[in-house]
Amino acid sequence: MAQSGEREKVVRDVQIPEAITVGELANRMAERVADVIKALMRMGVMATQNQTIDADTAELIVTEFGHRVVRVSDADVEHAIDTVPDRPEDLRPRPPIVTIMGHVDHGKTSLLDAIRKTNVAEGEAGGITQHIGAYQVTTESGAVLTFLDTPGHAAFTAMRARGAQVTDIVVLVVAADDSVMPQTVEAINHAKAAGVPLIVAINKIDKPDADPQRVRTELLQHEVVVEKLSGDVQDVEVSAKTGQGLDDLLEAIALQAEILELKANPARAAMGAVIEAKLDVGRGPVATVLVQNGTLRKGDVFVVGEKWGKVRALISDRGETVTEAGPSVPVEVLGLNGTPEAGDVLHVVETEAQAREIAAYRENLAREKRAAAGATATLEQLMARAKADKAVAELPVVVKADVQGSAEAIVQALEKVGNEEVRVRVLHSGVGAITESDVGLAEASKAPVIGFNVRANAPARAAANQKGVEIRYYSIIYDLIDDIKAAASGLLKDEVREKFIGYAKILEVFKVSNVGKVAGCLVTEGVARKSAGVRLLRDNVVVHEGTLKTLQRFKDPVQEVQSGQECGMAFDNYDDIRQGDVIEIFERETVERRL
Repeated sequence: MAQSGEREKVVRDVQIPEAITVGELANRMAERVADVIKALMRMGVMATQNQTIDADTAELIVTEFGHRVVRVSDADVEHAIDTVPDRPEDLRPRPPIVTIMGHVDHGKTSLLDAIRKTNVAEGEAGGITQHIGAYQVTTESGAVLTFLDTPGHAAFTAMRARGAQVTDIVVLVVAADDSVMPQTVEAINHAKAAGVPLIVAINKIDKPDADPQRVRTELLQHEVVVEKLSGDVQDVEVSAKTGQGLDDLLEAIALQAEILELKANPARAAMGAVIEAKLDVGRGPVATVLVQNGTLRKGDVFVVGEKWGKVRALISDRGETVTEAGPSVPVEVLGLNGTPEAGDVLHVVETEAQAREIAAYRENLAREKRAAAGATATLEQLMARAKADKAVAELPVVVKADVQGSAEAIVQALEKVGNEEVRVRVLHSGVGAITESDVGLAEASKAPVIGFNVRANAPARAAANQKGVEIRYYSIIYDLIDDIKAAASGLLKDEVREKFIGYAKILEVFKVSNVGKVAGCLVTEGVARKSAGVRLLRDNVVVHEGTLKTLQRFKDPVQEVQSGQECGMAFDNYDDIRQGDVIEIFERETVERRL
């Protein structure tokens, strides 16, 4: 007869995250769910198999069943991202990433066009760059350079800051006929903060009023000392129009790159930064990624911020489809599950499951952060805020833009519009066409919808017409902000200004039946008018403010009395007038206010 002894118990390593369902715990221990529930009941915890228990409770259960505990935290999913340092022998030289910065209209894009021999600005509304472009250029000497063209308008500070974060060299473009301007200073600060070397390109040198020496001198104020003034910053005089000095500029960049000895390992999993992201009709979410290390290949699974994806296609800056992109190469990546934020970092991971897990963890983390930020206010703060909000007139808007960077820049610019009486509230901002849900939100909040380089789809247009929602389209950020400023100004209360028109002194007070006390006055300055407002001053202190009941010369009622003449005045609902009091006569006018 076979011996029916107990089977030997298998001791397992059980991984316990921060929270786990009872069923999953039983599964990991290879025990029956009913036994686990019984053990929990003995500990005084009533739970079904789908209920979540915390890590400490789970640990007690695992020990009771005789297994080994392995604690893991949610953040461990991030370890899937390859962070092994590169060995020096694996590093290969890479092209420098050059960011072109400077004030609006100083010729950054034109300079880049001259280098690329193409034309970008004509395709941009109003000839202003409103997106970051990334391009690769091969110089005559064979050196490959990657250029980032960042927008110069003040609203795009955030985008320009990102341009400086991924960059190796900053080319500061200053117009020779315009000199150092606010955004030039801002660009210098970005470059200094990022710790990157500067090269000054003094542009528009072909203009008759060009004064490059003035530019060099003005740069001294911002601690930028060029070589011509025995400093260490290279400066090149160029003209994007005539092509003068372009070769010198490229040589200066190549020289600076040589000094930096830029290297990367193309043989590892790719890592890069998202320069721009947009929702494209037909192609879905598209991100412009600048690969910083490793090689990004078609079919790679990656995680970028709170989004993940698998590379469906890679498109180069010339619009050609490529199979891979090495260090310092800018490419458009297709195959994302959503639009990432500009500035997010892209990491290639091994499996789709890992990518999903990391993206989900980051999304939860961001959600918890937002919830925590909202929950930190005390009741007193909430009440104070509610009281303050009552006093502030709000102009709600819904913003949709073509790319993430523009949407962000517009929202930041709009939040700055207003004062303590009026503010702009962005109800929602997003990327892509204006949809029916945007129109629905706008209708509920009585807000206009602003489309920046995007249009409403047919159902949204029909809904907007039916519900009377205004949709406004813009392609230049200046116009958008000016219009919103004008609309917000309309919410300001008109200012009431007082204009003093005269003073009168009370010489005698008479009692008149049916009227009450009447002041016998002498108009000492200006005029006294029946329609005007009056104040009674006693020893220069206002004791009453109101209107006149009567204004008379002798026995006749009059509309106005000139300076130097005597008259009789009686106040509406006020009798306490004394000899020697002064009456101040004023008119009120309303003045429209603007932001």
